[in-house]
Amino acid sequence: MDIGERVRRLEDRVEINELVVAYFLASDGDDLAGIGNSFAEDATFSASGIVTGTGREGIVEFIRSSREQMGLTVHTPHYVQLSFDAPDAAQGLIGAHLELVLGGELVYGAVRYVDRYRRIDGRWLIQSRDMRTIHIAPWRQVAEALESTTPSRWPGSPPAQSDYPRKPGTAA
Repeated sequence: MDIGERVRRLEDRVEINELVVAYFLASDGDDLAGIGNSFAEDATFSASGIVTGTGREGIVEFIRSSREQMGLTVHTPHYVQLSFDAPDAAQGLIGAHLELVLGGELVYGAVRYVDRYRRIDGRWLIQSRDMRTIHIAPWRQVAEALESTTPSRWPGSPPAQSDYPRKPGTAA
């Protein structure tokens, strides 16, 4: 890779990081236009592998309707791990914590977003996003959830395994 390509790759990394942060800020701010501007026209959004929104408008509608059940939210990204498949295609893994008021209850958890990005008309956009749950539970249940084999405890759903369960034999 020559110096120009190396600089471009660094610029791409910064642009994708900015895209990730812009999405989280738009989500927390109920900025539906900003959310829509984060996705490609034919993008998909999934939760634990289940598609919940297809196309930019479908994703915005899914998030809009989900947020009707939410109060204050805080999405905090911790890292963005990127790899590039081509000059205009990349994939990423984003680690984040969520604090949300959901159905009147404070919920706290950790997730990973498994993303694919595409540069379209000179701008990086999310092509697909799959939110994978590490743990999530009402605040008063966080310790119990983390110590269990079912740390995914979305209000209104039965307790479930993590999308990233511990491997057998790794317990202390």
